[in-house]
Amino acid sequence: MPVNCFLSHAHLDKSFADRLADTLAAHRIEVWYSVRKIVGGAQWHDEVGEALGRCDWFLLALSTSAVNSHWVKHELLYALNERRFAGRITPLILRPCNWKKLSWTLNAIQRVDFSQDYDLGCQALLQSWGVNYRPLP
Repeated sequence: MPVNCFLSHAHLDKSFADRLADTLAAHRIEVWYSVRKIVGGAQWHDEVGEALGRCDWFLLALSTSAVNSHWVKHELLYALNERRFAGRITPLILRPCNWKKLSWTLNAIQRVDFSQDYDLGCQALLQSWGVNYRPLP
């Protein structure tokens, strides 16, 4: 079970990132992502790099915006090249998109589908860690 997940996402997917972070926190899983963790005046690349070095799981929120994001691509490439993330990268399908543009290696990683139903996506994600999903009120 993860202790601290890095959530890579496009800025336009902030509402999903917020909701997922709240859901995972309710299940005692900490999530790091830029919107909530980078404070004004901080150097983005330093904060992101530090978080990637600290987190033990990598979640990748996939949408057309994410596929076209320079930052999402860099974060994913870092995770793919770090041995400690081997078997600890989970792509999350928010909306249908050409996710293979980010990396052809994503095809070999089981994806979790949030595109049809958020609760079913959460259930599948948490189940992969042996955690029972409880929807937030």
